Amino acid sequence: MDLTDEADYDRVRLGRRTFLRATALTAAFFPLWTSPAVAEPGPIVKPLPADRFIVRGTNAETRWEALAGTGNLVPIDRFFVRNHTLTPLLSAQTWRLRLFGTGLRGAPTAGNPVELGYQDLLDLPARTVTARIECAGNGRSFYTTQQNQSVTGTAWQLGAVGVARWRGVPLSTVLERAGLRRSAVDVLPAGLDPDYVTGGVNLGPVRRPLPIRKALKDVLVAYEMNGEPLPPDHGFPVRLVVPDWIGIASIKWLGGIEVSDTPLVSPWNTQFYRLVGPDYPPEGELIGRQNIKSAFELPWGGTLAAGRTHHLTGRSWSGTGGVRGVEVSTDGRTWRHAAPRGHDGAWLRWSLPWRPTGPGSYTLRARATDRTGAGQPAVAPYNTQGYLFGAVVGHPITVA
Repeated sequence: MDLTDEADYDRVRLGRRTFLRATALTAAFFPLWTSPAVAEPGPIVKPLPADRFIVRGTNAETRWEALAGTGNLVPIDRFFVRNHTLTPLLSAQTWRLRLFGTGLRGAPTAGNPVELGYQDLLDLPARTVTARIECAGNGRSFYTTQQNQSVTGTAWQLGAVGVARWRGVPLSTVLERAGLRRSAVDVLPAGLDPDYVTGGVNLGPVRRPLPIRKALKDVLVAYEMNGEPLPPDHGFPVRLVVPDWIGIASIKWLGGIEVSDTPLVSPWNTQFYRLVGPDYPPEGELIGRQNIKSAFELPWGGTLAAGRTHHLTGRSWSGTGGVRGVEVSTDGRTWRHAAPRGHDGAWLRWSLPWRPTGPGSYTLRARATDRTGAGQPAVAPYNTQGYLFGAVVGHPITVA
């Protein structure tokens, strides 16, 4: 069993009684600290022009047509935003990363933690990685529009995903600096955004545990995005980047990390981000890695000119292995292999020439296969919260 995989680790560490007890916990049971926010401007700070984003409450979905011609990396001004509450404006000068818990030497407490300032982090050996971040609910709307199933949550299409070049310090380095003990099993990073309140219950700061093996493997404590300091909406001054795992693991506005020699829980791994439904156990199944998806760099329901050849472009990605190949169908019956345009491991860009047979309505489809042999099914397994929609998506267009 791979204990760097969260779903595998969940089966080992959490029994049903632990799960049921954890879902009832509120913010009062967790060590909290005061956020050094200097302002609370609103859900999202950066401009959200309508030709680049679809605003969905406190979130902003990237329009896929805005990525055409942008290269492998998504520019910051087009990168999607997922906020549970709102974007805080924090000061790098007053920011501190506080580490505590029984998994550290001396077992520092929340009231007397090991602390690192922003300059302390900049002074540590840095690493740069290209990694994808994707909301677990990306594609959620298609459970309803394609499969006629009722789900809860933000009705994303496929734009809750982005790839960037991140620079920062390996979490392993930070943990060693804080005095990591060999007995540590879990780390619980928490954000400095305002507490999340739902159903009249304050669940506290957004936080989600990571097994220590994943934390030491490839997780980054990042302070730069695409060569610039992290923008406020993407976690300034510091965030986590957890490659290939669902986006909630990559905690933004990182403020504290509990390190424990016993398993840790939060509502974000007991109540949310679990697959619940008729085909899952009563306590649900924890989501760890992302699945496979494909998207066209075209407007949804857009129009293409008749009587000419179009170069259809898009991207495919997988959380379980790099994409091996992509097929495209323009008629719902036959499939052609798309040509790769660029692959950096985070996703594959591809293209396919297509000359429509004439004016009318068409549905374009793309399906990817990754290096493990996994592919995109025709129907996604149902879960009530609409996570991990990985089925082939029908993209409507008109030729006129």
